[in-house]
Amino acid sequence: MNTATDTSQRRSTAGLLDSPILGMAPWIVFSVLVGPGRFEIAVGAALVLTVVLVVVGRVRAPGSSWKILEVCDAVFFAALAVIGALASAGTLTWLETYAGEVSNLALVTIAFGSMAARLPFTLQYARERVPRAHWDSPQFLRTNYLLTGVWGLAFLVAALAGLYGDLVLHNPNNLWTGWIIQIGAIILALRFTEWYPEVVRARIARDAGRPAEVPTTGALLVPLAGYLLPVGIVVLAADAGPAWLGIALIVGGVLLTRSLRAGGART
Repeated sequence: MNTATDTSQRRSTAGLLDSPILGMAPWIVFSVLVGPGRFEIAVGAALVLTVVLVVVGRVRAPGSSWKILEVCDAVFFAALAVIGALASAGTLTWLETYAGEVSNLALVTIAFGSMAARLPFTLQYARERVPRAHWDSPQFLRTNYLLTGVWGLAFLVAALAGLYGDLVLHNPNNLWTGWIIQIGAIILALRFTEWYPEVVRARIARDAGRPAEVPTTGALLVPLAGYLLPVGIVVLAADAGPAWLGIALIVGGVLLTRSLRAGGART
């Protein structure tokens, strides 16, 4: 039992360390934390996380090549740290208000720019998990273009939500535009990154005549449905909307999660 558990844990840890999710972790942390009065905390946390991830990556795989995200992480957050340290009070206020949108748009540019350069940034991580023989297969390349595109869209949604809160609502701390929508987009991208490769592998196995269960769309949406529950609680606790909305989100989240899980179990 312990051997099987340890093996499973090691595989899970290795999978996470070889995942593009890890490379995006500093951007996610920064995007969630940054706001009025929190710029130094956000950039400090993102920069420390970047350094830790780079060191862990080099220790695990000495001599391995740098990835697009690693380079962008280090350059972007080091530059923000320097700018923040030297900025005037007015510039710091601007950064506290708009740095989240700047970082989100920077990652959008990285995502779609890497796709335009025919090297979607998820590809570098995927190659460390897939045998060399599959690197040029259409399914492998298409999967990574799609995963990279989904992350680009997720951060575009986060940037647009933040800009709406800043420029239209004039409220950078708006719960919906600053937190709920942005976190929801990231949750969906995270889950898609796990779900879609499983779908592709199952389809390939079926095409080869091997039995395989293809994950359902419901399995993709379960985390997002579950997210409705804490959102509803926050809406009620923070008075971020009418009480009926908070209650509806809680009830809807519970019922939808159960329904999606039940549907997956029947498939």
